[in-house]
Formats: sequence, C-alpha cells, structure tokens
Amino acid sequence: MEQPLILELAEWLSTPAGQYVQGWEQKQIDAMVSNVFGYHAIQIGLPQWDLLRANRIPYKGRTRVLFDTAAHADAAVVADPENLPFDTQSIDLLVLPHILETSAKPHQILREAERVLMPEGRVVISGFNPWSLWGASDRIPGLDPLLPVPAHLQVSLPRLKDWFKLLSFELDRGRFGCYAPPCNSQAWLDRWSFMDAAGDRWWPVCGAVYVVSAVKRVAGMTLVGPKWKTAKKRVQRQAVVTGRHSDLGL
Repeated sequence: MEQPLILELAEWLSTPAGQYVQGWEQKQIDAMVSNVFGYHAIQIGLPQWDLLRANRIPYKGRTRVLFDTAAHADAAVVADPENLPFDTQSIDLLVLPHILETSAKPHQILREAERVLMPEGRVVISGFNPWSLWGASDRIPGLDPLLPVPAHLQVSLPRLKDWFKLLSFELDRGRFGCYAPPCNSQAWLDRWSFMDAAGDRWWPVCGAVYVVSAVKRVAGMTLVGPKWKTAKKRVQRQAVVTGRHSDLGL
C-alpha cells in the first residue's frame, strides 16, 4: 500500500532540505501566531512539529490525521482534515502546515477551517510553491524530484487567494522563503545561504515555500463599544458645491 503523502512529508522533514524548510517556516509562523488571542488554538497534522509554541492561547492542541498510526503524546485528537471534529465557530486559531497539498480535497479542508473558526479567527497555512525550482523539480529534465509532494498537487498562492475570496477569509500577511537552489546536501545548503537575503529582495515569488495568514470576516458584524461611550453630537454645516473634485482625489 502506498504511503500517504503526509507521512512521506513527515519523514522528508528530517532530511537536510526538510530541516532547511522547517527552520524557515517555524520562524515565520512563530511571528504570525504570537499575538493571536482567544481560548482555543489547533494545529492540524504533523503533531511532532510544534507550530503553536509562540502562542499564548490557554488551550492548544495538535492533531494527527486518521491514517497516521505513529504515537504522538501531544496529539490526543485524531482528526480528518476534511471533516474536523470541532464545533462550528469554536476555534480562534488554526494552523495548517502543508495539509492542503497532501489531500485530494484541499478546498474542502479550507471550508472546514472556515466553519470551525470564530468570527475574526485566524488561519495560518504553509505550502510548497509550484512555481519555484523546488516545486517544479519533478517536471525539470535531469533534476531529481526533491519534494515529497508532486507539483500538480501543490497549491499556488494565487489559487489559494481565489479560494479565500470565495469563502470569508481576508489575507492578512504572507511571505515566500527558502531561495537556495534545490539540493539535499547540508554543505551546499550552507554555501547557498546568502541566497535567502537576496531572494527576498530580487525574486520573492521564487521561494520554495510560502506561509500566509488570513482572518475570517463575517459580513454585517458590528463591534460594539462600551456602553458609557456616547456619540458626539453632529454639527450640521452648509455644503459647498464646486466644479472640481481634485481635493477629494477623484
């Protein structure tokens, strides 16, 4: 029986290339989740990798997927990413590390994320960039496939943005990273380390991986302020009509 992609990915993360990617993603996700508040934060998949360590939400959990039979003490919940075992609008922060591209139904996973998140809740997603040399390594003649996820399953950032628009997510921030040429040698990754600083400046969309953060927006929701605040009385002023609108930027 063929091993599920998520398990191949978990094994790949222990390789030099995987450690390179893991180190960069950890840094970005730490920054994105550190100031997210609420009561419940959940990481879906790869429970051996703690991507909630920088968050201060009181209840944090890491789940393992249904077919991951490995024992993970910190992953008490077994979850199908396409049918999450959480109540609607019950989660404040959801982290999805490479889960969309290891599923046959990535859009359904994103729908589930929208369902379980509270209004103004946040989802953080990481993925491989299919337009990078790493992402396309299985399509380039003479180059051995480097990633455990084939290019046709990788979810590009423009595609993910389209899904956000179809649902109720608003992209908050994101970054591409890991600009070293595709290789699985620690010595060569170290030699190419200068490419990370150069890549951010000169070719940001060519990074091997990306991390994005999006907020669930609910149409018509109004934030209510303290009751002791009273609205200031409006002062009616006579309108002045002119023939030009340059002062309004029109």
